[in-house]
Amino acid sequence: MRELFFVSPSLIIFLHVLSAIVWVGGMITMRFVIHYSMNNIIEPKVKIERTLENLKRFFNLMIVFILILLITAIIMILGLAFKGTPLYHFVLIKEGIWMLMTAVFIFLYIKRNKAQKAYNLGDMLNAKSHLESISKHMPINIVLGLLGLYFGITLRGF
Repeated sequence: MRELFFVSPSLIIFLHVLSAIVWVGGMITMRFVIHYSMNNIIEPKVKIERTLENLKRFFNLMIVFILILLITAIIMILGLAFKGTPLYHFVLIKEGIWMLMTAVFIFLYIKRNKAQKAYNLGDMLNAKSHLESISKHMPINIVLGLLGLYFGITLRGF
C-alpha cells in the first residue's frame, strides 16, 4: 500500500482534497441554497417529491466521494507512514471526524429512504417528518466537515 502512494502522490492528495471539498461544499449547497429554494414550492406533494429527488441524486453522488475519501485516506496514512510518529494521533482525530461524518451520512441516507417509502405510501406527514430530520442534522456534518478540512490543511503544513 505504501508503494501505491508514491506512484502518484499528487493524484492521491488531489482526489482526497477534492472528495472532502465536494462532500462539504455539496452539503452547504443542499442545506443553505437548495433547501431554501425548495421552500418556494407551494404544493406540498411536489415539494416533497422534488426534495426526495434532489437528495437521492446528492446522496448517490456523495457515496462515490466518501469512498474515494476513505480509500485515499488509508493510502496516505500508510504511504506517509504516520504510525509511530507524533502526528499519528492528529491523523486519527482527523480521520475520526470523517468516520463520524460517514455515520451521520448513513443516518441521513436511511432517513431519506424512509421518507421515500412514506411518500410512496401517500403518507406525506411522515415523509415530511423524515425530511425535516435530514434538514436539522445535515448542519452537524457541515461543521464536522469544516473541522476535518481545517485539520487536513493543518496536517499538510507539518
